Formats: sequence, C-alpha cells, structure tokens
Amino acid sequence: MRNRKSFVVAVALAALIGSGTAGASADRAAGDRPPACTPPSGPSGPPALKPTTVTTIEQAYRCVFANYYSGPVLDSRTLLVPAFAALTQELQRRGLDRPNATLPALTGRRDADWAAFRSVHQKVVDTLPAAPEVRQAVAEATMRGMVKSLDDNHANWNRPTPDGMSLGARLSGLRPPGVADPAATPPFFITDVLPEGPAAKAGIRPGDELVSVDGVPLVVNGVLSQGVLDGLAGLPAGKAIRLTLRRPSTGGTVTASVTPAPVSGSEPKVSSRLLSGSVAYVKLPAFFPGAADKVLAAIASLREKAPLRGVVLDLRGNGGGSPQEVARLLGAWTRGKTTSYWCDVRDHCTANRSDDTVPLLGLPLVALTDRGCASACDSFTSTVKDLRLGTLVGTRTAGAVSGPGAGYLLDDGSVLILPRFHEIGANREVVNTIGVVPDHQAPTTSADLSAGRDPGVAKALTLLK
Repeated sequence: MRNRKSFVVAVALAALIGSGTAGASADRAAGDRPPACTPPSGPSGPPALKPTTVTTIEQAYRCVFANYYSGPVLDSRTLLVPAFAALTQELQRRGLDRPNATLPALTGRRDADWAAFRSVHQKVVDTLPAAPEVRQAVAEATMRGMVKSLDDNHANWNRPTPDGMSLGARLSGLRPPGVADPAATPPFFITDVLPEGPAAKAGIRPGDELVSVDGVPLVVNGVLSQGVLDGLAGLPAGKAIRLTLRRPSTGGTVTASVTPAPVSGSEPKVSSRLLSGSVAYVKLPAFFPGAADKVLAAIASLREKAPLRGVVLDLRGNGGGSPQEVARLLGAWTRGKTTSYWCDVRDHCTANRSDDTVPLLGLPLVALTDRGCASACDSFTSTVKDLRLGTLVGTRTAGAVSGPGAGYLLDDGSVLILPRFHEIGANREVVNTIGVVPDHQAPTTSADLSAGRDPGVAKALTLLK
C-alpha cells in the first residue's frame, strides 16, 4: 500500500507453482526452474542490485501464480502476451526492432507457454547490442509489462534506483502512484510543499498552478499530460528544471528553477493543533507503524489543554500504510465491529475487525478526505462511513485499495509486490477503483490554498458546533 509498508503473507509456494489451468503440462523438470521468490527477511536492507534477466522474469511469472490473488485461476497468456508486447515496444523506441521478435500462439498451459516465451525472448536478446543498459532496459520493460497486465493498483515491481530525486512538492490531479486522475480538471496546482525542500527553496507555494515544465505544457486539451508527469517522476540528479506557475493570490506568473534533491527517507510525522471551539485537529500523512498511537497521543495532549468537543482528522494526501494501524485507530471510535473483508478469488472472505484494546475516545469525528487518500486511507474512511463512526468532508478518495500487498524478493535484488487477497468494505461494497464519497463536499481550490483558506476545516468546525 502507497506509502506502502507491506505486510507479508505466508504462502505454500510449492503447492501452487505450475498447477495452472487444467491440463497444464510438465515440459520442464522442477529442478530446471529458478529459485522461488521469497519474502524479504530481516531488517538488513535490500540486497545489491544485479542485472534483470530472463531467469528473473521467470521467477516473477511463477511468483504471480503462487502468490497473487487470482493466481490459482490465472491464464498464463494474460501475463506473457502483454510482457512480450512491452518488450517489442521498448525495441521500437530504441530503434532495435528485430525480425524474430514474434510470439508464437500460446495455449494456456503454464510450463509450455513459458518455454515458448523464453525461447523467443532469448533469441531476441542474443541479437541486441551488448551494452548492459540496453539489455537492462528491455528486461525492465518486459517485467513491467507483465506486472501491469494484472491491472491491480497494489501489484508492482520495485527495482530501487540509487538516486531517488524529488522536487519536494505534491501536485493536485494525481492518484497514487502518481498517475493522472481521469476525474480531475484544470487548473492543477501545488497542494503541499516540503519545508526546506527544493520547491520551497525556489519560492514555490501551495496553491501555485503549474503551467509548464521546461516549456512543455502540463495540460493538453484539458487533460494532464502523463508524459510530463512521468518526466517529473524520473528526475535526474543535479539538473535544474524550469517551472512556470500562476499564483492565484496575485494573479501573476512565477518562473522557478528547481534542482531535484534526494527523497528524504525520514518517517512521516503526525502534527496537531487546537482549533477554535476546543476542537482537536490532527494531520495524519500515512498509516506508518505506530501512527495510531501517535494520533491518540496528540489528541490526549490537546485534551489536557481544553475540554475537547471533537476531532478533525486530516487524511488528505494520506497514501496508506499498515492495515494494523487502521484497525487500531478505528478502535478509538468503535468496539467489536467488522471493518472490512479480505476475499480470495473464490469469494471466501475473512472479516477484519477493530482493535478493541484501544480505549474509546468518546469524541465526535470529522475526517477530511481527497483523491490523495489511498489504500489504507481508503479502508479507514470506508469504515468510518459504513459504521457511521463520524462524518467525511472533502472529496472522493482515491479508490486504490485492491488488497494488502506482500513483497517477494527476486534474484536481481528487486521486489515484486502482490496482493494475496482483495478487499471489500464493511458493508461488502466495492471501494477499489471507486473510492469513498464524502458526506459533505468541500474541495480545496488553488485560490483557497494561495489565500490561506481551508474549506474542509471550516466545514468541519461548522459540523462540530
């Protein structure tokens, strides 16, 4: 989940590998297969990266069948055809298309289909330039094409890069993990600026509307340019980019030269303050380990200063995190309730419940939401609404909550993230891809941010009178 602290689901890998569809062949002996993917072990950190090879791709292919939500019924062609298509597209982009880059008809038998894929893949790769960066790019494209074919917002392939660069700012109009929101409309503006980050040092402020990046328009025919977004997500070190922005508070245009800097690995922090009328305001940026206790400690601290009448929990931009933290925080507002369900591909569902060890707060709750509220945040807000634990104010959440993701280590040092289950809400509704609609709409505009106004907080205070 994005901020995605994965929790690991124990799986009997050997029982599922190669089982596949009825009639799956055993063309290759089990001993010819690569080592099975495994959950990362211990806090020692990621292993050193190695080249991604066809063996790595096979590891991922078999890992999907063994560990993914729909693995028991998944057709091998669903994975391999998009993977090969992505390979050929990368070849074309590089001017390296090959006459032998043609995939034979597949049958749906997992081992036979893999043997056919591997054979033609190896023949293509053998004709490519020996440059490691070329072969790595082709392998990465193939892997990403295969994972993307699952069409699952919690299935991902992470191959760490040594320099994760950032502008230190968040843009409206995006849904995690950084893709254009089809429901968003211009203008697209800066919603948050990291203190002391590159954007802050360049004078960029919340509410500034982003017009162009290095002279390339951000919006084409009213739609966010995914190409510009992808460029912002893959920033090189040490190279400044030129941003053109409009500042609503003045109506003027601002041009800023911003040099990307390494992404901070520091833990997100809970912030809090006392609002007028003795209302606690707590900002929770992610459901990181220990987040629930930090929220409760912040409320307890504010309660010592005044007899609180309610809590405003700001979840805008909360990218998710730990399901255990969701259960723990919900336990402050409910007892003995089912909060959501995790279901397998055959619709056998297990109920998740609130953490009843947490003392009840006994305070009215208003939660602020937006399209940046994803994953565990989707889950928390859907429970608040289903169980009527409080009131939601803001805009619809991201709807990026397919299921809890577990990480599996591959032989190149990369990690494949796969959900073992899919999640539905406490009322057995679908939240994934749809999101949770608030009880009261209170969108924040660029003009609001630029002028220092917060419609969500203002509405929350009205509701808590």
